[in-house]
Amino acid sequence: TNHSPVHPTLGFRIEGGGVVAGLAGDTIPCPGLDALCAGADIYVQTVIRDDLVRRVPSQRLQDILDYHSTVEQAGQTAARAGVKTLMLTHYVPPLFPGQEDEWRAIAAAHFDGEIVLGDDLTRVTR
Repeated sequence: TNHSPVHPTLGFRIEGGGVVAGLAGDTIPCPGLDALCAGADIYVQTVIRDDLVRRVPSQRLQDILDYHSTVEQAGQTAARAGVKTLMLTHYVPPLFPGQEDEWRAIAAAHFDGEIVLGDDLTRVTR
């Protein structure tokens, strides 16, 4: 995967019992990501909302835009790789209750398969 300036970075393709899962962490779209997701039953991707991150006046936060997949890019990768299900996870900024449909819609503009929102520690619950 590509998470420059960090090298090396890894993604995983897990195959078993006729089922394939592509698991990616912090990365941007790249040929390695496409290869590990090709034809997968599920592709799991950490994602950022660049439209929201751009509003935060912090250079450190702005820097992550260069090496993290956006929700839109995850949808594009899923479509390009021909996966069945896209799972979004590790949201930046955090996913608040009531925003689920908005996050799904961004990915769905590029991917017509099932979109699942994974539950992780960055999800804010009340």
